[in-house]
Amino acid sequence: MIKIGLFCAAGFSTGMLVNNMKVAAEKRGIDCQIDAYSQGKLADYAPQIDVALLGPQVSYTLESSEAICQEHGIPIAVIPMADYGMLDGEKVLDLALSLVKR
Repeated sequence: MIKIGLFCAAGFSTGMLVNNMKVAAEKRGIDCQIDAYSQGKLADYAPQIDVALLGPQVSYTLESSEAICQEHGIPIAVIPMADYGMLDGEKVLDLALSLVKR
């Protein structure tokens, strides 16, 4: 199972995107757990996930977020604004999967 964490300003705005990603994963038969959290909780959840994605609104935290993720050996990227804005679960799932080395 692949565990994907989406981190945004408050942990709420990514809820619909998470749902769309879950639908995309189910259609493809990909076993994954996808959850949304506040970016401020990244250090708490990093040990429990395989990949972290930042919402575009918190992209300014990328440097400090990368440091946290490096400590736990997990990849991190910022979700492209267009994919986030369109709630494109397929593309964001593809991004997460491209970062995970399995």
